[in-house]
Amino acid sequence: MSTPFEKIKPMSIGQERLINALRDTRNEIVGVFGPTGTGKSLISCAYGISMVMTEQYKRFIIARPVVDVATGEALTPEKLGDLYYKVAAEYLYDILEGFMSKEEIEKLIRSGKVIVTDVSYLRGRTFDDSIIFLDDSQNVQPESAAEILMRIGRNSRLIIAGDPVLQRPLGVERDGATLLREVLLNEENAVVVDLGLKDIVRPGAKRGVKVIFELRMRKRELSESEKQILDLIRINAPDADVVTVIEFKAEKEALDIRAENVPDALIIAKEGHLGRVVGRGGERIRTVENESGLRLRVVEMTLDFKNWIRAIHPVSWIAKHIVDVDFAGPELAVSVRRSGFPAFVGQRGAYVRLLDRIFRRLINVGVRALEAEE
Repeated sequence: MSTPFEKIKPMSIGQERLINALRDTRNEIVGVFGPTGTGKSLISCAYGISMVMTEQYKRFIIARPVVDVATGEALTPEKLGDLYYKVAAEYLYDILEGFMSKEEIEKLIRSGKVIVTDVSYLRGRTFDDSIIFLDDSQNVQPESAAEILMRIGRNSRLIIAGDPVLQRPLGVERDGATLLREVLLNEENAVVVDLGLKDIVRPGAKRGVKVIFELRMRKRELSESEKQILDLIRINAPDADVVTVIEFKAEKEALDIRAENVPDALIIAKEGHLGRVVGRGGERIRTVENESGLRLRVVEMTLDFKNWIRAIHPVSWIAKHIVDVDFAGPELAVSVRRSGFPAFVGQRGAYVRLLDRIFRRLINVGVRALEAEE
């Protein structure tokens, strides 16, 4: 009889890297970070349960903070009693549906081979012959997350999963997932696997990611100049749906960027509404430019961030040198061919710093440039 992990078939390169990282027993700690729908929890739980089923480890311990979506408050066994463990166990049933029956999972829980609990269960304890899985680490306090690293005993492994982009708590600059990822990047016998948009395989998850980013931008507080641009669009293009407007003239001046083709503001239009903002022959956007006195550029609200970069970047031909744009931890990693890398970064990093500042204001995500092989 095959185990759940043997049934897992990788559906992306990132998932294959995660599976290989788990198979390599030299990795005492495996960190996997990326947006929802990429298979982080499924693959990690399938591996952990398979290891106890084949008696390679005695216990599989799943530590996961349960958070009230409405208030952001962490819910504990002290607050919920037995309901906490029921909620925590349901999470496991949902993840492994189609790979194991509920009865099989319940049998493992009753025997103590699988333990689903809160993060506080790990504090002050050392676990031997165990696999410890810390899920949703973005909701864990950094101090608690660091303490968990000390809980690894003899013949034990630690798996940490988190989403430092979409599910990071509001108002938190450096969450548990972000800090743990930074620590693990340089930790001995540890490996970090970053999953991105191309690794989202759950049906509907990519649409959900897009909606989250759109909501994040619609909630932005606009400056006076941004409000003026939006008002002018409403007057001259009343049938257009604009998600947000971001003006960055001050950032250009601070970085001494004077290229003629760099706009002063970027307009994010709802997908399918770009033509309505621009108008036939561009007459609508020209009118808004004339009345606002600013150079404007319009892009559609899609997850193709390469188009956003093309619209902002001072070098008009830079897009042909961009190999890939995707999330890597808490940042948007832009892979650029070696031949075009200096032009992408700009003198003293001015161009990538401009992109970083704009994206942080737009979606609370930084930008990092990586040099790709030709």
